[in-house]
Amino acid sequence: MTDRAVAGVFATWTDLTVAGGPVRHYRAGDTGPPVLLLHGGMLDTAAGVWRHVAGDLAADHRVHVVDLPRHGGSRPWDGLLDDAFYRAFLGELLDALGLERAALVGLSLGAGVAVGFALNHPERVDALVAIGPGGIGRRRRAQLVTWLALRTPGVLRLTSRWLARRPALVRRSMADNLVAGEATEGFEEIVALVVQEARAKAAHGEPALDDWMVRAYGPFAMALDHLPGLAGLRVPSLWVRGDRDPLVGHDELAAAAAAAPGARLTTIRDAGHIVTYDRPEEASALVREFLARSEEVDPT
Repeated sequence: MTDRAVAGVFATWTDLTVAGGPVRHYRAGDTGPPVLLLHGGMLDTAAGVWRHVAGDLAADHRVHVVDLPRHGGSRPWDGLLDDAFYRAFLGELLDALGLERAALVGLSLGAGVAVGFALNHPERVDALVAIGPGGIGRRRRAQLVTWLALRTPGVLRLTSRWLARRPALVRRSMADNLVAGEATEGFEEIVALVVQEARAKAAHGEPALDDWMVRAYGPFAMALDHLPGLAGLRVPSLWVRGDRDPLVGHDELAAAAAAAPGARLTTIRDAGHIVTYDRPEEASALVREFLARSEEVDPT
């Protein structure tokens, strides 16, 4: 997809009010089943994470993309935006979009949010694609130390201000976390969006990490772990990770796919955590193929 096509998807938007707060909504595609794309946390935005995928899926779907609360154009927000918030929020979002049901495609935090909603409301989910999902697994490395750091008063807001003042550090971090580094397609545009998001978080006094991510941690085990409930998942699901993802391990995702009835597990080579930056064409093709098969099984 060309840079002009990428810009076109996100050149216009509608600002909605959902669950009492602002949500920026982007559209692509005029025909086909609806699909909702949900980006990750921290410095992710819709226009960054889905910059290629949204237009690719629009070839045969009505694509809905949103900036999640406290990201991109969806701010300011008050209150605690944790797992309980998002399980209710997604239903209200679908209502606001006039969608009785849709396929959900999420990355990282967005994937974890989508999994939680699909478990609670399978009647509103046609299919689920979880790319490097959060909320899977009982423990993390340095569990207690991480929990203490996350709960230290003020540290995450200070981190936001610190990142906003150091665009060179943000750029270096992105280069280090993308498999192709600065040779990644659209690298300068990606960095510009991430730096813009860092500055927006600081300007709005927001913490560097989303409430959903922070509240997922407990001191000795994860407070949020979808894995035990996945045997009850009642929608077709595809579980995806990059083979170089440092955050979501193969064993964790394999366990999720094994637990969810009829699920499929795929690893994308030469990709890290944000698969849609490292391998956008492969990610788009994989999602389109999975959704097409799901729609053949259940054309409603």
